[in-house]
Amino acid sequence: MGVNTFHIAMYPWFALGHLTSYLHISNKLAERGHKISFLMPRNTIPKLEHFNLHPDLISFIPITIPHVDGLPTGSETTADLPFSVHSLLMTAMDLTEPAIEVSLRELRPHMVFFDFTYWLPALASRLGMKALHYCTISPATVGYLISPERKLHLLTEADLRDPPPNFPPSAIRLQPHEARGLATATIKDYGKGVSFRQRQLISFTSCDAIVFKTCREMEGPYCEYLENQMRKQVFLAGPVLPDIPTSTLESKWESWLGSFKSKTVIFCAFGSECILKSNQFQELLLGFELTGMPFLAALKPPVGAETMESALPEGFQERTKGRGVVQGDWVQQQLILSHSSVGCFVTHCGSGSLTEAMVNECQLVLLPHAGDQFINARIMSGDLKVGVEVKRSGEDGLFTKEDVCKVVRTLMDSDSEVGQVVRTNHAKWREFLLSKGLENSYVDDLVQKLHSLFKS
Repeated sequence: MGVNTFHIAMYPWFALGHLTSYLHISNKLAERGHKISFLMPRNTIPKLEHFNLHPDLISFIPITIPHVDGLPTGSETTADLPFSVHSLLMTAMDLTEPAIEVSLRELRPHMVFFDFTYWLPALASRLGMKALHYCTISPATVGYLISPERKLHLLTEADLRDPPPNFPPSAIRLQPHEARGLATATIKDYGKGVSFRQRQLISFTSCDAIVFKTCREMEGPYCEYLENQMRKQVFLAGPVLPDIPTSTLESKWESWLGSFKSKTVIFCAFGSECILKSNQFQELLLGFELTGMPFLAALKPPVGAETMESALPEGFQERTKGRGVVQGDWVQQQLILSHSSVGCFVTHCGSGSLTEAMVNECQLVLLPHAGDQFINARIMSGDLKVGVEVKRSGEDGLFTKEDVCKVVRTLMDSDSEVGQVVRTNHAKWREFLLSKGLENSYVDDLVQKLHSLFKS
C-alpha cells in the first residue's frame, strides 16, 4: 500500500442491497489503491464475487453466522428469510461481535464502514480505529424517521405523518397507512433488546462520521439538517453508480425485447425481498394488461402462492400471450433498463433500483412497498419531479388496476403535460449524474475527508 492509501474494513447489514452497495463503494476506493477487507457471510461470497472488480485489493473475509433459535439453518441474508424473522438475523449478526473483534485485531484496518451493528463504534474505538456509518438509505429518510428532534421513544402514526419541526421544506409527508407501518417498525425489537430506532440512533451518534451515497445538488439540505441534529460530520460519496455490466443480456430477453418498438415496453421489478399480497399482485398485472402495452414483470410470487401460475389472474396468460411476461427468477435489471425498447420502469423505489433507473431513459412509475421506499418515492415525485407515484387509498394503501394503468399511460403519452415535465426533469438529472468527472470528484473528496479524519 502507498503512503497515502489506507485499509478499510467493511461490515454491512446482511441484506443483498446493503452488501452490493458496500461493494460498489469498495470498488471505487480500490480503484484509487486503497485496500478493502470485506466481512461477509461465508456462503454469500460466491453470489457477489463477480461484482469485485479489484480482487487484488478487495478481500472477502468469511463470517460464520452464529446459531439463533428460530433462525432457519443455512440462512445468511434477508433474501433467505421472510420479513418476520429479519430481527433474528440481526440478533445473529450482533452475536458476531467477538469474531469481528478477532478479525479486526488481525487485519488492523485504519477504519471500519458499518451500518446496523451499533456496537461497532465502541469496538473500533477500543482498537484505535475510526468507525464510519456508511448509510445506504437517503439522508432525507434518516432525518425524517430517526432525527433526535423526535424525542419520543414511542413514535405514533400521528407523529410520523409530518416531518420533525426543523426538517427542510420538502414534499415529504407520509400517508396514514405508511406512518402506521413505520411507527410500528421503528419501535419493535430489531435484534435482541434494542429497537430499530435505538439501534440507528446509537449508530449515528457514536460513529466518527456519517457517509451517504448521494450528491449535495440532490439532497444537500437534508445532509445539513443531519449534521446539525446528529452533531457529526456528514461526508458524501456522490451517486456511486453501479459499474457498467461486462455481461450481455440473455439471448431470450434480447430477442423478446427486440421484437417491440423503441420505448414501448413496461418493465416492472420489485427487488429480491418485496412480496405483494395476492390481490395487489393481481391488480398490478391487470393494470399492465389494461394499458395494452407489452410488459415484462419480474416479481416474486405473492404471499401464500405456491407457484407463479397459480397466482395469475384468471385467463390472464391467454389474454396477454405474446406481449406480457411474468417472471419469478432474477433478471439482469441494469441491462434491461438500458434496452432501447423499454419505455417505462415500475419500481418499488429501493435506492439501488432508483439509481440504476435515473441514469437510463425509461420513465419512472413509483410504487413504494415499505420502509424508506415511501420517502424515496416522495423525493422522486415531489422534490426532483422525475417520476409519478401510483395513487393509493390513504387508509389501507391499496391501489387498483386503473390507478396503475393511468400513471403508465400518462408517462408514456408524449402529449401529456405531466409526462413532459417528468421527462424534462429526468433528462436534466440523468445528464447531471452522468456528467464527466462528477463521480470522481465526489469519491476523491471523500478520500480527502477520510484522510483528515484519520489524522485527527
